[in-house]
Amino acid sequence: MSYDESNIFARIIRGEIPCDKVYEDDHVLAFRDINPQTPTHVLVVPKGAYVSFADFSQKARPEEIAAFVRAAGKIASEAGLDEPGYRILANHGPDAHQEVPHFHLHLFGGKDLGRMIKPADK
Repeated sequence: MSYDESNIFARIIRGEIPCDKVYEDDHVLAFRDINPQTPTHVLVVPKGAYVSFADFSQKARPEEIAAFVRAAGKIASEAGLDEPGYRILANHGPDAHQEVPHFHLHLFGGKDLGRMIKPADK
């Protein structure tokens, strides 16, 4: 899949669409999800044009990867989620229901999140 410069996250990064920003540096933008699934639901988005985790992990420069990982940890800590816990989720492709073709993490917290997935049927 090729990168679509008109995807909503690219437009947010360029400032064409507003967001409720919680963090920004040279490589990362993080903002609250407009349809939160938990009390804390932040999207952590690299500013580079990466479609998926595979794309990001293969093409991002080491400083982009480090900034992204550090930003996610900092955001979780600053939201007070270290002690009670939180979940990080990245969807990749149609089977995972990736809705925006720009790599991003969902940072969920603020309540008991339960099991991550249901046990597989045998």
